[in-house]
Amino acid sequence: MTTQIEDHRRPFLAWPALRWPDGLRLSPLVLVLIGILLIAVVPPGLFLLNASVHETLPDGSNGAFTWRFYQQLVSGRFFLPSLVNTMIYACGSAVIAITIGTVQALIVERTNTPGRKLAFLAAIISLGVPHILYTVAWLLLLGRSGPVNDLISSLFNTTQALDVYSLWGMMLIEGVGFVPLTFLLMSAVLRSTDASFEEAAMMSGASPLRAFASVTLRMALPALAGLTLLIFVKAFESFEVPALVGLAGNVNVITTMIYQSSRHAGSPNYGEAGAYSICLIVILLGLMIWQNQLSRHANRYQTITGKGFRPRVIDLGGWRFAAAALLIGLFLMVTVIPVAMLAFTSFQPFYGGVSVESFTRLSLENYQSLLGPGSFRDSILNTLTLGATTATIVVPFTALCAWLVVRRARGAWIIDQIASVPLVFPAIILSVAFLDVFVNSSLPLYGTLLSVILASSVRYLPYGMRYAVAGAMQVHTDLEEAATISGASRARVFFKILAPLLAATLISSWLLIFLLSVQAVSLPLLLVGPGSEVMAVTLFELWQNGQVTELAAMGVLWIALMTCVSVMFHMLTRRHQMTI
Repeated sequence: MTTQIEDHRRPFLAWPALRWPDGLRLSPLVLVLIGILLIAVVPPGLFLLNASVHETLPDGSNGAFTWRFYQQLVSGRFFLPSLVNTMIYACGSAVIAITIGTVQALIVERTNTPGRKLAFLAAIISLGVPHILYTVAWLLLLGRSGPVNDLISSLFNTTQALDVYSLWGMMLIEGVGFVPLTFLLMSAVLRSTDASFEEAAMMSGASPLRAFASVTLRMALPALAGLTLLIFVKAFESFEVPALVGLAGNVNVITTMIYQSSRHAGSPNYGEAGAYSICLIVILLGLMIWQNQLSRHANRYQTITGKGFRPRVIDLGGWRFAAAALLIGLFLMVTVIPVAMLAFTSFQPFYGGVSVESFTRLSLENYQSLLGPGSFRDSILNTLTLGATTATIVVPFTALCAWLVVRRARGAWIIDQIASVPLVFPAIILSVAFLDVFVNSSLPLYGTLLSVILASSVRYLPYGMRYAVAGAMQVHTDLEEAATISGASRARVFFKILAPLLAATLISSWLLIFLLSVQAVSLPLLLVGPGSEVMAVTLFELWQNGQVTELAAMGVLWIALMTCVSVMFHMLTRRHQMTI
């Protein structure tokens, strides 16, 4: 009897395996999933590499073989300046985001500031503002006819005090935009840091501020370094701020150079865009390897042991109200004021700045035209279809992949590695890569909504894997083994046991992928065509065409919808104690 039970308790995912000549044994299901991932991930990279070493013909196809585009990168006068601008822009954005976000996290997690827990809800709400709308709002505030310039000019009797269309403007907008994400991630780090070391420092005579700087931040150094590198990489590959702010001020970075090469007024130069893209991928890959090396030494800073720990809350006394005012000020700066500026602009027949006269021009005309039949409804429908379809494709697929990875099925580690490959591709580069695939494909995919769905599904595979793996690790194998002993098939166990237990995780993952895919600009920008426009691209084109008030009205409606999705995501993650 014991032998029979042991036979039933064999590794749950020990499918009949295929023996390869080198002795590697893989189950058929693992092979099928590896094949699907290779088909989804490998062709864009190969087409991108191939395009970078071929001339581009007028119809978009590849011509003669050449190394010309790589030689131009070295000898040309555009690549190095744009690379320097990219480095400065990414560094400045990371410094601003880390500084403000860390201070906010310290106040919330380590002090008795009243109402500090509402900062989490404020951060989630701010994540519901699409980055392109956030950028537009700041341009309206800090632009040539914006209220900030008007105020400074009236106070100091100058013409134009600030020129936001510059490198510092790009760093400010991008850095402040990353503050909510930085706050959420740093809060998780500080919440799990033992406060006994801080108490020992303060008992030795150190002030709370010195204890934070000398003890708390040093213990969080690996997380802080990793987060800084993460923000640096995200800014390095960003597109919205460089496109809306940098191009208007003649400040080029690598992503805008790639975009301009792909959307050349004459004929697109996919070879030049491919060469820029390959160089950017190499740089980002090096940064990611460096980040991985930093995480290897994180054990030196471990403070949570079997003795238990408790985060210490410091009584600020009368200063707690000043800290509360600072949190409110940050919320106003990061979310309320930009959204209020968009809302004000949406009620204007034309944008002429903020003045007493402008309040006499308030009108619902923009909303009436948007809610009537037209392209706005089509963009909404296309965007919702894009988000829902992308999330519905990615979540079940990554749930199955994560199940195999967590249960250590033979060869499942290959699935995990391939599914992580899209992280190396910035969105604009993945857009160029899929553009090369679709232009040179015999299937009529270019310019269709299906092309954007396919590219988005590949883009967000790593995000789905992260959530699915975290959820599957929480399900013990005893439940699956008990069902197997009772005669349930492996497919029935997955759908009847694992899927219901992972329901909260999968719904949260679905909402996250939906939120990310409908807000993306750079990925669908090069892939959409007539009839397949999505909201983010429509907003980008409205700004390019100078239709500011229509953009603002459309943006306010879109922010309201995205905020609802963000709050639902926040409620699910908090209820089931999942990390964001």
